[in-house]
Amino acid sequence: MSKKVTEIVEQLVQPIVEQMNLELIHIEYVKEGKNWFLRVFIDSESGVDIEECGIVSERLSEKLDELDPITHNYFLEVSSPGAERPLKKEADFTKAIGKNVHIKTYEPIDDEKLFEGVLTDFNGEVVTITITIKTRKKTIQIPYEKVASARLAVSFN
Repeated sequence: MSKKVTEIVEQLVQPIVEQMNLELIHIEYVKEGKNWFLRVFIDSESGVDIEECGIVSERLSEKLDELDPITHNYFLEVSSPGAERPLKKEADFTKAIGKNVHIKTYEPIDDEKLFEGVLTDFNGEVVTITITIKTRKKTIQIPYEKVASARLAVSFN
């Protein structure tokens, strides 16, 4: 059910964010405790502010009220993905070249499933990151289809 809801919401919110020159980053529809949350993450090159989130929320809420795809109570949250923004699409990986990333894989690569380092290349099939182990740098190539999840990572170096 949550996949169908996110697909419907994506169709409703995409024209809203495009009209405002924003980018739709991710939609999730999850149950936490006894409450359901519909979360919409938006961004732009210059970031988003609370006013833009409020406008998207208001416009999306109107569309959801018209169509009524969710039959029970839920909380609608529209926000920026934050500093540790998820990398969902190929374009996200391309934009993240040169930035610190955190990647989880479906299966081990070099006996590891978690990697954090600088994304140095992405060609559509392979994600290349450079990790630092003490003072030594190591380049890891991760097949794109083996990436379970990826996000930008805040580095305190």
